[in-house]
Amino acid sequence: MSKFDSLPDRALELVHAISANLKEAAPKAGQWLDTGAKFGVVKAGARTAGGFIRRNPVVAVAAVAGAGLLWYAAARRKARQQAEGEPIEGSARRIDARRAAPGAGRRRSTRNTAEDTAGE
Repeated sequence: MSKFDSLPDRALELVHAISANLKEAAPKAGQWLDTGAKFGVVKAGARTAGGFIRRNPVVAVAAVAGAGLLWYAAARRKARQQAEGEPIEGSARRIDARRAAPGAGRRRSTRNTAEDTAGE
């Protein structure tokens, strides 16, 4: 048996040994690839946003101002809700509306006022 016959077997053993070492050294390699892809997307998005802001600064300022106003409104609403606290506990009773009897409208006061006596 020559050295060339055992070379493929040795190469396979070497590849297996290296892959086992890599698996032990970097068990989270898949997560690193995902993170790298996410960084690439963020970098491309930042580049695109930078170009847009450079071309349209007024739109960018308006968007930032709008976001600030939305944040301020949400903060005020949250503060108002916390200040109100819990609702007051109590009891309530429903009163049904009834129609008045015909001809029983509002009664006028029997007291004489200055306007009523002036005509007499």
